Amino acid sequence: MAQRSPLDLPEGDPFGPDNLPYGVFTTSDAPHLRKIGVRYGAHVLDAGAAAATAASPHAELLGASSLNPLMAAGRPVWQAVRAELRDWLTNPAHRHAIEPLMHPLTTLALHLPIEVADYVDFFASEHHASNAGKIFRPDGDALTPNWKHMPIGYHGRAGTVLVSGSPIVRPHGQRLPPAEAPASPAPASAAPTPAAPSPSASSAPPRPVFGPSLRLDFEAEVAFVVGAPSPLNTPLPLAGFHDHVFGVCLLNDWSARDIQSWEYRPLGPFLGKSFATSLAAWITPLDALAAARTAPPARDVPPLPYLDDAAAEPGGFDLRIEVAVNGHTVSRPPFSAMYWTAAQQLAHLTVNGASLRTGDVFASGTVSGPRPDELGCLLELTWGGRDPLHLPHGTRTFLEDGDEVTLTAWAPGPDGVRIGMGEVTGHVVPAAS
Repeated sequence: MAQRSPLDLPEGDPFGPDNLPYGVFTTSDAPHLRKIGVRYGAHVLDAGAAAATAASPHAELLGASSLNPLMAAGRPVWQAVRAELRDWLTNPAHRHAIEPLMHPLTTLALHLPIEVADYVDFFASEHHASNAGKIFRPDGDALTPNWKHMPIGYHGRAGTVLVSGSPIVRPHGQRLPPAEAPASPAPASAAPTPAAPSPSASSAPPRPVFGPSLRLDFEAEVAFVVGAPSPLNTPLPLAGFHDHVFGVCLLNDWSARDIQSWEYRPLGPFLGKSFATSLAAWITPLDALAAARTAPPARDVPPLPYLDDAAAEPGGFDLRIEVAVNGHTVSRPPFSAMYWTAAQQLAHLTVNGASLRTGDVFASGTVSGPRPDELGCLLELTWGGRDPLHLPHGTRTFLEDGDEVTLTAWAPGPDGVRIGMGEVTGHVVPAAS
C-alpha cells in the first residue's frame, strides 16, 4: 500500500487549507536554524524553502527566522502570502516540489513564533469580572463603576512571554501568612477594589513572609498579535482592527494569587503576573476566522463613541476553548461570551495616542462563561479556594508542582469545517532554590 502523502489530509482535519497557521521551528539536524513553518494537518511546510522554490516575491519575508518581518509588511501582503501558501499546498501542479518540504510535526522543535514587543492584558469577560467581584466584595457591587464604560487592562512583561511547552517555575514573592491573609486571593484585574479595613489601634499591621507562591493559578485567554505598527499620537478606530492585527492564538497568563493579593493595591498586577505567560506556538491568521465572527453580548450601558460598535461588523469570535489539568477537562470557556471585543480593546489601547509596534500582543483576560463548567481559572472554579475541585488525580484548590495545564480550542470555519487553534501547555515545576 502506497504511503499517504502529507498533502492528502483526512476529511475534516482542523488544520487544513482554510486554516494555515504560522509558527517557527527547527529540525534536529539544524537546531540553531529557525524557520517559518505553516501547519498543514500533522505536518509543517517549510515556508521559506517553498517560497524560494516557487520564486515568490515574498521569499525574503518567509525566509526570516521569526514572523515579525512578514507581520510588519501589512494586510495586502498577508493576503497575498496566504493565497500563495494555499496554492502550493492544494494545487496538484506543485505537489512534486512541495512534498519534500513537509516535515512531520512530531519531529520538530517549536519556538516562540514572534519577537514580542509589548504585552497588554485586558479584563474583558463580564462573567469573570462579576465572579471576582462577588468573591472579594460579597456585600458590594460585583462590577466596579468603570467596567462597562471601557475595556480595563494593564501592561505586562514582554520578556517573560514563553512558547507553549516551556516549564512554569513556581514564583517566589511576598505574601501574607495564612493567619493574616484574606480568605481569598485578589481578583485577576487591574481594577481596584476597596482596601481591607484598617487595623485597630491595638492590632499590629500585617507583616508578609517571603517564599514560593502557594496559590498558583492559570488563566484561559485569547491573544491578538499586532502586525502593522501605528504612529504615536494616532488613535485607531474600530475599523483599524483588520489592518493592524495579524493573527490570533491561545494564551495562558499564569497568576500567583497570594503574591498578587498583597502587592496589587493601589497599582494593580505586577510580580504576581510577570513571572510567566504562555503563548501558543501557532498563530492563526485573522482571515482564517472570518466564519467565526459573531455579535458580542447585548450591552446595557451605551459605550462612548470611539467604542460604539453598533454599526460595525460583528466584533466577537466564536472560539470554543477547553481547559485540561493533567489531561482531565475542567472547563470549556466560550469566547463568544466576552463583553468587550478585540477591536474595542485595540481602539481603547491607542485612544490616548499610544503607538503600536510589530509584535505587540494584547490578550483578552480570563475567558469565562455563565455556567459553572465554563469558568476560565481556578480562582472561579474553586471560588477562591473555598470549593476544591475533585479530579481523578486528587483535589485541587490551586496548582501543585507537577501539574500540567493545557488549553485547546477550535472555531467554526467555512462549509462546516473546524479551524483548530494551536494548544498552550505548561508544566508546573518547583520553585528555584
